[in-house]
Amino acid sequence: MPLPTGDMAWPPPSLDGIAEPMRQWSAWYAGDPAALREVYARDVTRPATRPAQYAGGVVGAAARLFWGKPVTPGQSAQQLHVPLAADICQASADLLFSEPPTLTVDGQGAQERLDAIADDGLHATLAEGAEVAAALGSVYLRVTWDEGLRDAPFLTTVHADAVVPTFRWGQLVAATIWHRVRTDGQIVWRHLERHELATNGTGLVLHGLYQGTEDKLGRPVPLAESPTTEGLAALVDADGAISTASPGLALVHIPNQRPHRRWRTHPLGSNLGRSDLDGVEGFMDALDEAWTSWMRDLRLAKARIIVPESMLTSHGPGLGTGFDLDREVFTPVTAMVDPSGVSASITPQQFAIRVEEHARTIAELTEAILRSAGYSAQTFGEGQDGAAITATEVSARNDRSDSTRSRKIRHWRPGAGQALTKLLAVDAAIFRTAMTPGAVDVAFSDGFQESPLTLAQTAQALRAAQAASTRTLVQMQHAEWGEDEVLKEIARIQAEGGMVVEDAETFGRGGEGVVIPGQAVDTGA
Repeated sequence: MPLPTGDMAWPPPSLDGIAEPMRQWSAWYAGDPAALREVYARDVTRPATRPAQYAGGVVGAAARLFWGKPVTPGQSAQQLHVPLAADICQASADLLFSEPPTLTVDGQGAQERLDAIADDGLHATLAEGAEVAAALGSVYLRVTWDEGLRDAPFLTTVHADAVVPTFRWGQLVAATIWHRVRTDGQIVWRHLERHELATNGTGLVLHGLYQGTEDKLGRPVPLAESPTTEGLAALVDADGAISTASPGLALVHIPNQRPHRRWRTHPLGSNLGRSDLDGVEGFMDALDEAWTSWMRDLRLAKARIIVPESMLTSHGPGLGTGFDLDREVFTPVTAMVDPSGVSASITPQQFAIRVEEHARTIAELTEAILRSAGYSAQTFGEGQDGAAITATEVSARNDRSDSTRSRKIRHWRPGAGQALTKLLAVDAAIFRTAMTPGAVDVAFSDGFQESPLTLAQTAQALRAAQAASTRTLVQMQHAEWGEDEVLKEIARIQAEGGMVVEDAETFGRGGEGVVIPGQAVDTGA
C-alpha cells in the first residue's frame, strides 16, 4: 500500500475508538491539569450546568468526573493533580530495565559488533520505550540510520498515538507514522513515514509531506518544501521509498500487556497492548478530588474572625474599611443587637481539618489504583516499616509487581530481539560491516537479588553440610562471572587454604593435592 495520494480524514477512521482513550492516558501520564481539563471538559468556559452532565454513555460519564466538571473562572488553580500515573509508568520501566539485559547473538563477528552498538544509549531507549508502552499500551522500536550522523544504525522509539498499524493474524505487516511538522494558521503540515515490505520481503520506508487542515490530511507536496524533510528528498527513489536492504520491517510493535479488555472486539485495537492506566481512570480522578478536598480543608481552616461592621475602621471615601488585629483599645460603639438580644461581638472562626479521613481515603484509593494496574504497594514504598528484610521477603511483598513484570518480559524479549536482529542486518547491508548477522537473544536479569551477606551465610551452611562443591559456591556468590573467572577464584581459594600441591607430578595420582574443577590433568598414561 503506497502513501495516500488524495485528501482524507486524519487520523484515519481505522483509529476510531482508539485515539480518544490514548489521548486520555497521555493526559494522565503527562500530569498536566490543563491537559486533563481539555480532555474531559474540553471547554472550561461553559456554564456550571451542562446538558452533557445529565447524558448517559461515555459523554455523560466524562462530564461527571472531577476533571470533567466545569469550573468557574479563577477557580481552576484549586484543582490539584497527584502524578501517580507517571509514577506507575516509570516504575514499569524500572522493573524491566533497571539493569541492562544481556544481549547475545550467533554469527562471525556479530557479538563484537552488537557489543559495540549496545551502549548506554540503547539501554536508555529500551527503558524509554517501556515507560511509554505502560502509558499508551504499546510502543514501536524503529531501526534508524543516518550515515552523516553515526557510523552504525540505532534504535528509536515511536509512540503508539502517532502510528496507524496494519496487522495480519496479530503480526505487524505495515505501519504509517505521522508527525506534525508545523502549523501555519489553519494549514497543518504533516510528514508521513510508511513502513512496508516489498514483494521479495525487503523492508521499505516511504516518506511523504502533506499540506492539510486540522482534521484532513490534504494534498502531497515535495519533501524539499519543509526544512524537516528536505534532507530526505535526495535519499528516496522515484516512489519516495528508501530500502533497508534486508528482510523484514524496520519497525517492531511491542505491546505492554495482553489481552486488551476494552478493545478485544475492535478489528485493530485487539492487536494492540493494554495500558497500565486502562480501567483506573475513575480511581485516579477520585484521588485528585480527594487530594483537592484535603487542601481545601487547609484553606478553609485558616483562623478568621468575624466582627460587626461598626468595629471596622474607615480608610476614607472610596478606600474601604479594615480591622486592626493588634489594636488594644476600641472606641465605644453602639453595637447592633441580634434577635436573641445579645450584642454583636468579635467571633472567632476556625474549621477542623479532616486529616485522618482524607489520609485514609487517599491511601485506599492509591492502593486500589496500584492493585488494578498490577503492582504491589511496596514497589512504590508504601507499607514499609523500615526494618531490614531479605530479598526473599522483598520478592514475597512484591509478588504482584513481579508477576506483572514477567507478563511484560514475555512481550519485550521477542520484540526487542526482533528489533536488534534487524539492526544488525541493516548494519551489515548498509554500513558494510564485516560480520555475519544472526538472531539476537535478549535475557532479562532477576528482579531481586540476595545481599552478599545472605549469600555468604547460605554458602557457609552448604559447605558445613558438605552439600555443595567449591565451584557451586563460587558461582552462587558471583552469578555474573564467566567460566574463566570462576576457575581462577577456585584456584585462589584452594591456594590460600593449602589445598594445592606444588609438585604437579602428583596431580591425579593419589597425591594429597586437590584438582581444580574443569582443569585438565595429565595422568601420564
